[in-house]
Amino acid sequence: MADVTLEEWLDAVKGEALVSFPTDTVPALAVCPQAGDRIYQLKQRSQTKPLILMGATWSQLRPYVLGSATDVTQWQQMADRYWPGALTLVLPASDRVPPAINPQQTGTIGLRVPNHPLARYLLERTGPLATTSVNRSGQPPLETMAAITQTFPSVQVLSATTLAQIYLALTGQPPPAADRPQGSGQPSTVARWTGHGWEILRQGAVTLQI
Repeated sequence: MADVTLEEWLDAVKGEALVSFPTDTVPALAVCPQAGDRIYQLKQRSQTKPLILMGATWSQLRPYVLGSATDVTQWQQMADRYWPGALTLVLPASDRVPPAINPQQTGTIGLRVPNHPLARYLLERTGPLATTSVNRSGQPPLETMAAITQTFPSVQVLSATTLAQIYLALTGQPPPAADRPQGSGQPSTVARWTGHGWEILRQGAVTLQI
């Protein structure tokens, strides 16, 4: 089982290794953006399905999108209203988005800021990461850290002791046990910017009012 300390986990990210961490929906499988192909290989995932870029704040994600001042104002308003939260915004991608996140190069990128203190704590230190759920493609997402380490032993997961220490420091509460669900279990809602407004691609944990 690849249970590691915080320092080892951060070093794994720098070394382009696959890692996992809890979020407000289901645990994330993550890697630095330029190494997104490693997620596709592990999950046996179709390259027609782009990854989501997850960050700690909107300002951290802003360089990865490109739009007019009017467009950016609309995106900022949506981010201010629903982030942090279980909403993925699909926006026009800037040239900073590596092809490994979206192999089909559709010109868009999905962005999200999770409503989970530990996730944002980690993302503040790593910068944005390419993410998806932890599972083989076509299978249900794994919801516990114990299941992740058992199914994908090569994926770096913070040890229970490290998780507890960080979570307690951030929230004053202990985290869910490793064999308990780490989030709501619901997927994020996905909304795409059309150039004139928002199109809901998937209704999930957040009910949009647009």
